[in-house]
Amino acid sequence: MPVLGLDTSNYTTSVALFDGQSGENIGRLLDVRPGELGLRQSDALFQHVKRLPELLEGLLGERRDIRAVGASTRPRAVEGSYMPCFLAGESQGRGIAATLGVPFYAHSHQQGHLAAAAWSAGRIDLLDAPFLAWHLSGGTTELLLIRPEGASVAAEIIGGTSDLSTGQLIDRTGVLLGLQFPAGRALDQMYSQADTCYEPRVKLKGLTFSLSGMENQVNALKAKGERPANIARFTIDAIVNVVWRATQEAQRRYPGLPVLCSGGVASNSQLRAGMTQFHGAVFAEPRYSTDNAIGAAILTWRALKAEEKL
Repeated sequence: MPVLGLDTSNYTTSVALFDGQSGENIGRLLDVRPGELGLRQSDALFQHVKRLPELLEGLLGERRDIRAVGASTRPRAVEGSYMPCFLAGESQGRGIAATLGVPFYAHSHQQGHLAAAAWSAGRIDLLDAPFLAWHLSGGTTELLLIRPEGASVAAEIIGGTSDLSTGQLIDRTGVLLGLQFPAGRALDQMYSQADTCYEPRVKLKGLTFSLSGMENQVNALKAKGERPANIARFTIDAIVNVVWRATQEAQRRYPGLPVLCSGGVASNSQLRAGMTQFHGAVFAEPRYSTDNAIGAAILTWRALKAEEKL
């Protein structure tokens, strides 16, 4: 019998079922007007409230065998972490749980990303021991030290960006080139069309880096008339290079720990190839790298099983 998970991020509405082995996720990107870089929280919340009933009907149909409900209720599992858009999933999740008479479990969006990545890579065992992880998305670029915490995980930030996230750099580059937001998939496809390699190098201080300088260089390349494909490659190469070097340093500081890559940017083909080859990194399937509810469903299943054992 399955559990239900919901996730209402600032980019995607998603719902999922998980039965301990297999899962099904249905998601839909939020509508962003051409030329804009994302949504206001009020607009995201409104779209989630409208879309959740339709997605839930498509996922659940007539079934009423749900044993528990879980949802992403905040970005990170730390004090003060809050985004209004997660209220949509939490409120509907609590309502469904109360109607069915089953428990409700709250998770963070980041914990869900990590769970989805580990499960879809066939490495759910990673959640039960310490490991290193990247959360690379439109709002987050964090290098994390992960430790088990009950049925879930606790994340300690040990590195990452000090300003722009990798996803922000990608999306700002895409919008500058006239692409639809979010632009990750389009830039990935343009990469192979480039005929110039600039070899950008982001300054790395310990495990921390800044990407704002790369945005300035992207703007300069556009101003001088550089081909869009070459600008796309410049952006991707800058991200891949600094993530690769930060990972190398983290593995030196924390020897023996595996590396898991999650978040929408982790679906980039160049990043996946380099990190897998040189660092043995574990990646989610691309469809589970982006925002999804399967992670919330997985963590809900684990929490229910842990509670039943008490």
